[in-house]
Amino acid sequence: MNLGVIFLSEMVGTAMLVLLGCGVVANVALVKNKGFNGGFLMVNIGWGLAVFSGVIVSFASGAHINPAVTLGLTVNILGKGGTEFVPGIPIDGASIFTYIGAQLVGAIIGAVFCWLAYKQHFDEEPDPANKLGVFSTGPAIRSYGWNLVTELIGTFVLVFVVIGFGFNGEAAGLASLGALPVALLVIGIGASLGGPTGYAINPARDLGPRIAHAILPIKGKGGSDWSYSWVPVVGPILGGLLAGWAALALLPVLA
Repeated sequence: MNLGVIFLSEMVGTAMLVLLGCGVVANVALVKNKGFNGGFLMVNIGWGLAVFSGVIVSFASGAHINPAVTLGLTVNILGKGGTEFVPGIPIDGASIFTYIGAQLVGAIIGAVFCWLAYKQHFDEEPDPANKLGVFSTGPAIRSYGWNLVTELIGTFVLVFVVIGFGFNGEAAGLASLGALPVALLVIGIGASLGGPTGYAINPARDLGPRIAHAILPIKGKGGSDWSYSWVPVVGPILGGLLAGWAALALLPVLA
């Protein structure tokens, strides 16, 4: 195992995640689609299956596909005395940069392919907000502080439970299910906590597509809402770090 494989694995996994995740939003939000007005639950299920697909194809790197997961695992693994993300890949600045860099690049690539798949529908869609909503999240009620809290809580749940899967996987019979528990978790987070902000819970998932939105020649696209863009980056990072630390203290007691 080397950092080149890690980069490729995380890039492909995150690209698959974003292609399918943004794709379900495009199907629901853009006019003249067969899934138009399919509803928020359809989006939740689509994102869960997008995560499932991304995890499956990025198994070699441990399937982080999310900087918040990478940082949460860093805190958790080092706190337990571990030294490696996966065998042969030590936890250090170079590996963390490789994981997160690959995730961001993959997210941009996935967003570009989503745009290509729905190009005609982007051209037909009259509302710039709907076009941006395919790529990145936005708040139902704009209040940066509370939006940050929502993203922090949602990402805390994601990372804490993902670490829990690993901690108790064998005893709970989850290890053989692989990506399925994570997919169901993401559907649950979306259904339960996704309403206020659209549940980015992943800095790369939001920032990468937002960059793609800014640079792609999308007809009538409007602005990329950079004033909000820090919320789905900072909130998930804080939530992931807190979850990694809390798992150290709580999971051994709860096991």
